[in-house]
Amino acid sequence: MTTAHLSDTIIRPISGNYVANRRVKPPKNSIFFTNQSRHRSLVYNRTHTTRIRLSLVEQIPPKSSKVDVEQLVDFLYEDLPHLFDDQGIDRTAYDEQVKFRDPITKHDSISGYLFNISMLKLVFSPDFQLHWVKQTATYEITTRWTMEMTFSLLPWKPLLVFTGTSVMGINPENGKFCSHVDYWDSLKNNDYFSMEGLVDLINQLRIYKTPDLETPKYQILKRTATYEVRKYSPFVIVETQSDQLAGSTGFNDVAGYIFGKNSREEKIAMTTPVFTQAFDSEMSKMSIQIVIPSNKDLESLPNPNKEEVGLRSVEGGFAAVLKFSGKPTDDIVREKEKLLRSSLISNGLKPKDGCLLARYNDPGRTKSFMMRNEVLIWLEEFSLD
Repeated sequence: MTTAHLSDTIIRPISGNYVANRRVKPPKNSIFFTNQSRHRSLVYNRTHTTRIRLSLVEQIPPKSSKVDVEQLVDFLYEDLPHLFDDQGIDRTAYDEQVKFRDPITKHDSISGYLFNISMLKLVFSPDFQLHWVKQTATYEITTRWTMEMTFSLLPWKPLLVFTGTSVMGINPENGKFCSHVDYWDSLKNNDYFSMEGLVDLINQLRIYKTPDLETPKYQILKRTATYEVRKYSPFVIVETQSDQLAGSTGFNDVAGYIFGKNSREEKIAMTTPVFTQAFDSEMSKMSIQIVIPSNKDLESLPNPNKEEVGLRSVEGGFAAVLKFSGKPTDDIVREKEKLLRSSLISNGLKPKDGCLLARYNDPGRTKSFMMRNEVLIWLEEFSLD
């Protein structure tokens, strides 16, 4: 099942001369915030104690140049969304000997780079989402993106997700891109060839069985080695009280509502996942929830027949998600919640109290190792810096 996405529309920044504190208008298909820290031309390589220069051209003594970097930023906002469609990117914007690197791939020509793109389109079904583009040094532009790739050659069609930044060096002599270096958020070692990167790719090929049902719409903004950050659109749930995160108390009541036990005896389509939510850190108050299809709104839904069953609108927002397989138990879910929460805090994020368990599969029809389960924690805020 493919991931539901938000709008893919992109808005370029307002044109103007580059200044150190210039703000960049974000694309609509992403989340972009003020008060974000600007990228620097030097970034910390986490595998070493020294700092490295991202752009190859920064080592070239600057000559008399009239490179319009602002225009190149605008160009990338227009060009990169075509990375995997029939139009493709404009090869004339790149040096013939452009140096492309990511953790597991390298090419030293535009022809090699375009061949790599063609192979990805052949083997996968890639979906590239551009979040922002900005100048980060005199002859350097950085982009942030999410790329999702469905591997259709495998029967279970796994979804591979990579998020990160691309640092693109500009040749000051001709204004063309002469280097393109990708950094994945999920890795500590992004140097080519990264065994960590290869393992990361292989691990994403594991079997997760997701039913072909509607899910709440979300966009993946960042994927680390432990969790991913999603931006959820608002959705509506039917819920009732429950007593355990991994329990099923109350499920028959909420399932009964969508199967026709409501004021209009109306049958409503089933969705996935089934949520159980703990509202506080002590997990003293819990509910079990089924998501209502997106073509229904709160005002048009029939009333529940039972007083203990309610309808509620969830406003959406940012959630950190940790995925795991197997049959979930309360002990396992609490362990995953602690791991997720500690990872978020160590990364400087602010998790809210409580958590949710998302169960995507019918336990009576799905083998344990194929089950898709997720622990979600809502975030106070999130910035794609």
